[in-house]
Parts: sequence; structure tokens; C-alpha cells
Amino acid sequence: MSVFTPVTAADAAALLAHYSLGELERLEGIAQGVENTNYFLTTTTGEYVLTLFETIAHDDLPFYMGLMDHLAHHEVRCPAPMAREDGEFIGNVNGKPACIVSRLPGTPEMHPGPADCRAVGSILAAIHIAGVEYDAGLTNPHGHAWREHFAAKVAPRLTAAENALIESENRYQAMHDDTVLPQGIIHGDLFRDNILWDDEHGGGVIDFYFACDDALAFDLAITVNDWCSTPEATLDPERTRAMIEGYDRLRPLTEFERTLWPAMLRRAALRTWLGRLGYNHFPRDSHMTIPKDHAFSRRLLEHHVAHARELEASVA
Repeated sequence: MSVFTPVTAADAAALLAHYSLGELERLEGIAQGVENTNYFLTTTTGEYVLTLFETIAHDDLPFYMGLMDHLAHHEVRCPAPMAREDGEFIGNVNGKPACIVSRLPGTPEMHPGPADCRAVGSILAAIHIAGVEYDAGLTNPHGHAWREHFAAKVAPRLTAAENALIESENRYQAMHDDTVLPQGIIHGDLFRDNILWDDEHGGGVIDFYFACDDALAFDLAITVNDWCSTPEATLDPERTRAMIEGYDRLRPLTEFERTLWPAMLRRAALRTWLGRLGYNHFPRDSHMTIPKDHAFSRRLLEHHVAHARELEASVA
């Protein structure tokens, strides 16, 4: 979340005229994140989040709105999109498609322990299980073709060693057929700042705008890489085991998923590294944003490459 497109109180009030959400009381920009413009929106009826979509294709937006609406009705705590008076979820603010969703209470846990990771594993499994009944789909826009294309685009800005690592990992990933793994709707970005913890309700999931169809184990790998990593860019064994146990309790991993687990961890680290290189080397103008550390993702990938056998044992 960031603020790329400024929104005034008058802009927000004009948007609210198409909803039954009361009158505007407060509007506050959100700095976290790097994709969309986001504001906390308080009205006379409650607290919401206003999102302006900066890069997502308009035709893909119904997938995300429908997914959040589906999950919110299938016992997954997540923002529920608010319908306009015409029944649509998408409006327009300053020339950008926009939506309003409910605001979840709680704060992120940036220093998780094993119990937190076990709970996150169960939350992710619940998303995957509920997603089976969702009748829309979206091809992952950050799949193999994107990795190859973006690697070529960013190559002139990187060192020879960085380019060699990306080229080598892209070759390695091309050798593995992810389609043999169970597929479904993934969150795609379940980092620590995308779960809000509340003493009364537990963990609530936000920011579904990386969601798509892909290998479910890839989604688990993305999550493990963030929640279970150490400052030294390794994986903490206790937290990793706890998350996999929490996930496995609701949706047991298959033998194929266990076999390809090291490849999924490497693919997840590569995807995150390439994405953060993009934010660093091709920044967009923003009034508020908090950059991400791309060097950490590179070191995590290097760790996974060097310790593949140990990683496979972690899900045995």
C-alpha cells in the first residue's frame, strides 16, 4: 500500500455519494506497500479502506473483488468489498478505478514466534480450501514468462554476479513442471504486514491484489520465506516446522509438493527478489511509500540454492 494518486476530502465525499456508507469523517493516507494507492476512510457508519488501482488491469478487478467477497463468506477473516448503490464494487476516483472495503482491526506481528507461524499456516490452508469453490480464475501475471522478461529488462542495472544468479535460477525453474502440483487460488503475498492480529478475532488477511491461480505449495513457500526467515537470510527451523504443521493439519501436502518444496522456496525467493528490484530500479512517483529490501531476498535465494537437501528434509 502507498499513495501514488492524491485523494482529497472532496474526492472521497464524491465517491461516497454512490454508496450507503454515511458521510465522510476522516481520510488518511497509508504508506505501507508498493502497488496501489490506499487511504483509511472513516465515515459515520464505520471504518473502511479506499483503494485506487494504479497498475492492475480493469478487467481483472472483478476477480479480486469477487474473491474477497467469497472468502469473507467462507470463514476467512478478510476485507469485504462494499457494493455501490448500483450493485458494482468498482468506482472511479481521479481517473483511477477504485473500491472501498471494510477495515479489519488489529496490527501486524513483525517478530513472529512458532505459535504465530502455526496459526498463519492454518490461515493459508483455509484460504486454499475456500478457494476451491470460487468459480473465477486469473493466470499468475508474475509467472515464468514475466520472470524471463523482467530479468532481461533489469539486467543492465545489475552486477554480473546478480545477473548470473538470476539466469541460473530461471534455468533451474524451467526444468521443473509446476503443473504436477495441486493448483488453486493463492494469496501470493502473505507477508507479515498482510495479516492483522486482533485479540478477539485472531488473524485477518489483507491485500489480495497478488492473488491468482498457481501451485498452492508456491504460496506456502512465499509465506514461509517471509514469516520464518532470520536476519541472516536463512530459515528458522522451528518456525518453519510450525507453519508447515499448521498448514498440513487442514490441507496435507502431497508427495509431489514435498519433493518439489526446495524448488518452490527458490521460486518464491526469486519472485520476491525480482519484484523488489523493480521497485528499486524502476520506482514510480509516490507521495508516501516504504521501500523493501531487495538484497535480503537475493541472500535468501542464495541460501536456498546452497541448502536444497536440508530444505527438502524440513517437509519430510
